[in-house]
Amino acid sequence: MPEPVYRKQEQEPASEEVIEVAPGILRMQLPISMPGLGHVNTYALEDERGFALVDPGLPGPESWDALMGRLKTAGIPLERVHTAIVTHSHPDHFGGADQLHEEAGADVLTHESFRSMITEANDDIDMDLLDASEDELLEIWKRRFDQFEPTPWGTRREPPPDEAIRRWIVMGDASHRRFRGPEPTVRVADDEAVRLAGRDWFAVHTPGHTIDHLCLFDPEHGVLLAGDHVLPTITPHIAGSNEVEDPLATFFASLDKVAGLPGLTCALPAHGHPFEDLAGRCSHIREHHDDRLQILRDAAEDNIDAPVQAWMKVLFKERSWGEMAASETYAHLEHLRVIGEASTRRDDDGLLRFTLPAA
Repeated sequence: MPEPVYRKQEQEPASEEVIEVAPGILRMQLPISMPGLGHVNTYALEDERGFALVDPGLPGPESWDALMGRLKTAGIPLERVHTAIVTHSHPDHFGGADQLHEEAGADVLTHESFRSMITEANDDIDMDLLDASEDELLEIWKRRFDQFEPTPWGTRREPPPDEAIRRWIVMGDASHRRFRGPEPTVRVADDEAVRLAGRDWFAVHTPGHTIDHLCLFDPEHGVLLAGDHVLPTITPHIAGSNEVEDPLATFFASLDKVAGLPGLTCALPAHGHPFEDLAGRCSHIREHHDDRLQILRDAAEDNIDAPVQAWMKVLFKERSWGEMAASETYAHLEHLRVIGEASTRRDDDGLLRFTLPAA
C-alpha cells in the first residue's frame, strides 16, 4: 500500500529519528493527533549542565513514552534534563513539562505572561473529589468552563473535546494529581538573556498565536526557536483576545519583530521542518491575512449587523467551524473596526455584531 502524501509538512506523522538541526540542538518528533497536525518538534539543547527540552509534547502516557523513547535513542538520561522550555500555553507544547519537573527536577521556563485555561480550571477543583470516577471528573471539569468570562464576541467558553480532558485525567492518575497544568519556575521577559546550549539566547515575546508566545533567538548562530509563531507551510491560528485592542495588528507586529532579527539563518518551528527564509515566510503569512480581510470586505453587503459566528462562516469551511475559527474571525473583524472599516454593537443577548460598509 503506498505511503500517504502530505500536502503540508505539519501534517506528517512523527518520525522516530533524532537528528541534529543546529549546533548543539537535536530534533525529536513526538506524535500528536490534532486537526492539521501529526507531530510536535521537541528540541534538545545540550550544555555543560545537561539538556533543555523545548515543547515536550502532549500530556498523557502515549506522548511521555514517545519522549522517553526519543531520549533513549539520543543517549539522554532523564535525570540530565534540567529545563523544560514551553513556547506557549497550548497542551501539545506544555503537556510533558510538569512531569519533567516532577521526575527530573527540571525547571519550567516560559514567558512571564504564561498562563493556561487548564490551570485556571484546576484552581477550582475540590480536592475531596480525587476519588471520583473518570466520567464524574469529566463532567466536573467541563462545568468549570461555565464559570469563565464569555468570549470577547459574547458566546460562552467551550470546553476542550472530551478526549483532551480525559488525557488530563489520565495524566493526573499517573502523577497522583488531577488536571495538572504546568507551573512555571522561571519566567522571562522580552529580550532577557537565557544561557542554553553553551551560549546566550534572547527571549522574543511574540503575541498573536497566543498572548504568551515565546520565541528564543541565538544571535551567535542565527537560530530562532520559533514555536508556533511562524510555521513553514501552514498559517498559525490567531487568538482573538480582548487583552489587546487589535489582535491581528499585534500578530503582524510580532511577525515584523522576528523578520527583522539580524543574521538569522535558521528557523526551528514546533511543527514541520527547519527553514531558512524566515522574513519571506513572514511576508507570505501576512499576505494570507490581508486576503482574509478582503474576503470579509467583499461579504459586507450580505452580513450587515451580523454576529461573529455568521462572519466565521464566510472565512472558514464548515469542517473548521467552532471557537477557534470564531476567535480568528473576531481578530480580523476587530482589526477592521480599529482601522475604521467596521462598526459594532452588542445585542440583547450580549453578542457582538459587526457591520462593514458595502462596496
